[in-house]
Amino acid sequence: MNKTREKFPSLKIGGKEARIPIIQGGMGVGVSRSSLAGAVAKEGGVGIISTAQIGYDEEGFEKDQAKANLKAIRKHIERAKEIAKDENGECHGLIGVNVMVALKHYQEHVKAAVEAGSDVIICGAGLPLELPELVKGSETKIAPIVSSARACRLIFRQWDRKYKRTADFIVVEGPAAGGHLGFHMDELEEYGYLQKKDKESMEQANEKGQAAMDEEIQKIIKLKKEYEEKYQCNIPVIMAGGVFEYKDVKHAFELGADGVQVASRFVATYECDASEAYKQAYLHAKEEDVQIIKSPVGLPGRAVRNAFVEKTEKEKCKIQKCYQCLAKCNPAEVPYCITKALVDAVKGDVEHGLIFCGSNVGKIQEMMHVEDVIKELTGEIER
Repeated sequence: MNKTREKFPSLKIGGKEARIPIIQGGMGVGVSRSSLAGAVAKEGGVGIISTAQIGYDEEGFEKDQAKANLKAIRKHIERAKEIAKDENGECHGLIGVNVMVALKHYQEHVKAAVEAGSDVIICGAGLPLELPELVKGSETKIAPIVSSARACRLIFRQWDRKYKRTADFIVVEGPAAGGHLGFHMDELEEYGYLQKKDKESMEQANEKGQAAMDEEIQKIIKLKKEYEEKYQCNIPVIMAGGVFEYKDVKHAFELGADGVQVASRFVATYECDASEAYKQAYLHAKEEDVQIIKSPVGLPGRAVRNAFVEKTEKEKCKIQKCYQCLAKCNPAEVPYCITKALVDAVKGDVEHGLIFCGSNVGKIQEMMHVEDVIKELTGEIER
């Protein structure tokens, strides 16, 4: 290991270890699958596969989405683990999945990931109150995604009382994140994210949002110490949302976090599973193109403004088919089908699909290899 990377300690999660304390955030539909996750784990990080409609390009998906997705979960975990091996057949990172609690087949996705040997499972878009039961008896480590100490406390109490256990790690996601956000619209407006954006105003909003999250992270660090003492274990805290460069990683560790989760930075990489057109949309996006939207999931989301976003602001998109993705979704009421919107985008129709992104997407200027993104994040090379 080179000297620069030794600045940051490895990430220890239970009995598992990643040499680099960087988790690549899960991105669906189809943006982070085996190619990206495997490449991140090969560099010593934690590669995360999103299970959201992961089998969109599997044979039989149009007829039976649930079956195609379960098949794809197993396939991509196994493939990622192969990609992650070095020339000696060893892996210095971890492979995991991100499963949205809001999914209709959430429990089946978790169980399939466990059976396939997923090292970790991260759950957001809802509170994973029953997650411990789904991984019982396995070596798979689990974490909730939370945006507040209040949500973290609720999960900790539930898992403690009902399952006599605690989280293996915690992902704390701030308002600068991409995709679905664990914040109300009024909170995002307070930070300044709903106003029209330019580079300066986006930076101001990020600073305000990060300051609020710094307080939440410190509360969560204090809270988790109670459960570390009770269960005689270590519960790493991972900072997520708006982590873009070395100074952000450094800031996370100065706060007392044990690692970071990074997503948008990995989209404009050669190893990312998205189409070339999708990656180019990231490269061409400017600060003023980033917009907060309302998702059929029931949460605000952050995406690149395009023809699709503009259309959904004016009218409801007629839904031709329900893809059975969300537990609580009435096709007659939602403004558009999120599966179709995300699949269209990842396949390359970037004007008529939905492109989720983080608040810093405007800073992404070039295609890179995963190895070099990680070197930038750890301070080995400068931007």
